[in-house]
Amino acid sequence: MIRLHFTAADLCRIVLAPAVDALSETALSLRLSLRPGRGPGAAAGRGGVPGRGGSGRGAGWPERPRSAARQWHRSLRGDAGAGAGVLAQLVTEDGFVPDFLLQPGAQGLADALGAVAATPVERLARDLGIPEATGWNGGLARPGRWAREFADGSPAAARALVGDTRRYFAAAVEPVWPRIRSDALTDRALRAEMLLRGGVDALLTTLGTTWRWQAPTLHLPSGSTYDIPLCGRGLLLVPSWFATGPLVMYRPEAATVLVYPMYDGEAAGPEGGGERPEALAALLGRTRARVLALLRSPATTTALAERAGVSLAAASQHAGVLRGAGLVDTVRTGSAVLHSLTPLGWSLLAGV
Repeated sequence: MIRLHFTAADLCRIVLAPAVDALSETALSLRLSLRPGRGPGAAAGRGGVPGRGGSGRGAGWPERPRSAARQWHRSLRGDAGAGAGVLAQLVTEDGFVPDFLLQPGAQGLADALGAVAATPVERLARDLGIPEATGWNGGLARPGRWAREFADGSPAAARALVGDTRRYFAAAVEPVWPRIRSDALTDRALRAEMLLRGGVDALLTTLGTTWRWQAPTLHLPSGSTYDIPLCGRGLLLVPSWFATGPLVMYRPEAATVLVYPMYDGEAAGPEGGGERPEALAALLGRTRARVLALLRSPATTTALAERAGVSLAAASQHAGVLRGAGLVDTVRTGSAVLHSLTPLGWSLLAGV
């Protein structure tokens, strides 16, 4: 169990990341793909080891990947690890992810890779555990020649990592990147709504189905036990499409980073809820009734179209009709619009 200990100051400094971290998503997608024969999300790996300087590890594999990530995993062709080049040497099946592959403040993949290339040598060595140092956060179990050269600050090794990561992202992650960004926007709106409706307690209580918020401590599943005081610097919450459990990065000079699996609307949809939106088909039409049911979790027009299997224009039209009937609210969030159920919409679904 990993325990994050909050002070009153920390509770006032909980921040939702504005977007997904492209680099950590790339690394976590590769970690998910490196589980042949067992299926994604099978056995738990080694637990997180937050402490001096960072987490270095996730909290194992306690949960299944989101529905769409499982589909992505099944669609992979060939050996994803081989296509990732030297990046595969940093992301291993046991759950290890070096801290420098988490760049939550970067503006896109290029910016994140630039930050990695500029990482001080002492931090690279520390994050990779090269040479092994007692009391740190673990590292690569069997570092190869490239990893040792990279930890020594070799420019050629850094260029290899940047190039291989870009190629892997383009081949494996970029095709689903619009979906990832859309789902992240939906997740952020949901978390913000929880914060508005129930405060910090509601936000932290609903972050993960196997997580436990017992003020002032957030308990995260892990194969080992670690206590992390947030020390008044707060917590940065970063959603992940590929993560199957929490990933913690402790930063002595800034807020601790908590990567969490973003909300899976498909898994919590009408098929899993036991409700029967088909009963509304005679009133609203089959597709429109399904659209209403899918908005149990807020969605952008793009996300709604993907969930319902219709075009963007059709999704917008259905949402407009439902909005006109008082069943759906629509608000603009940046360059996108977000649709959610009104109390009347919730009541209509609950009554069938």
